[in-house]
Amino acid sequence: MFLLGSAILSAGPLLVRLSDVGPLSSAFWRVGLAVVPLMMLARLTASRAAPVEGAPAKAHWGWFVAAGFCFAADLSTWHLGIERTTLANAALFANSASFLYPLWGYLVARTWPSRPAAAALLLAGLGITLLMGLSADVSPRNLAGDLLCLVAAVFYTGYFVAMERARGSHSALAALGWATFVCALMLLPVALAAPGAFWPGDWTPLVLLALGSQVIGQGLIIFALPHIAPVAAGLGLLIQPLLSAAFGFVWFGERLSGLEAAGMIAILVALVLVRLPERAR
Repeated sequence: MFLLGSAILSAGPLLVRLSDVGPLSSAFWRVGLAVVPLMMLARLTASRAAPVEGAPAKAHWGWFVAAGFCFAADLSTWHLGIERTTLANAALFANSASFLYPLWGYLVARTWPSRPAAAALLLAGLGITLLMGLSADVSPRNLAGDLLCLVAAVFYTGYFVAMERARGSHSALAALGWATFVCALMLLPVALAAPGAFWPGDWTPLVLLALGSQVIGQGLIIFALPHIAPVAAGLGLLIQPLLSAAFGFVWFGERLSGLEAAGMIAILVALVLVRLPERAR
């Protein structure tokens, strides 16, 4: 489910490019259009034996606000970066949380990764190095976008940490709905003040972005997050740059070199390797 959600999210940069509003406005519409569907799904999927989930308890509100803030900052910096770099780089750098989130998990557990997990992280690191190695030299104009996407990765890691704590007694959809609501409130004034169109002429890319990326993609990821190890979750995010590179090639002719293709293969092998210990058990 985590890999499926991550794969669905890979279409996000493409839909941002195809929308006819400013990058910060597209970030707002992604979450703003998703709030009602998420809340409705949370109610429809709630157990009949259990009471319908209402507003979060006071103890959880702090985590929802933190998650909403981190996600708003993540989307803002990432959508600005998408306009300034390639689709592959946008997904790749923004998913540097692939290493930051496992690092947080190891710091909390105070344990070193197992040998297969360490090998998977090293292999994925090699793959990322091959994918990003020539970005600044071949196309310096991508550098600003790459840096913005790196900043987004830091906020994305904070979002994961906050959402894991915010879940509490709430379902994945309810928790995501409240965090998305907080995020939309924070992004609305930013989107209104930002340059570029706010109201879209064509709603299709934004509706697909909201339903695909926020409702389905994030819904699957937040549901699966507590059930898998941080290292597996982190490496699972790397599916996104692989598919985003494919979208960039098909729609915008953004070609990959032989070294970048080798980096993609290394990441795929790492995704298989990180799951081997659990299969062996």
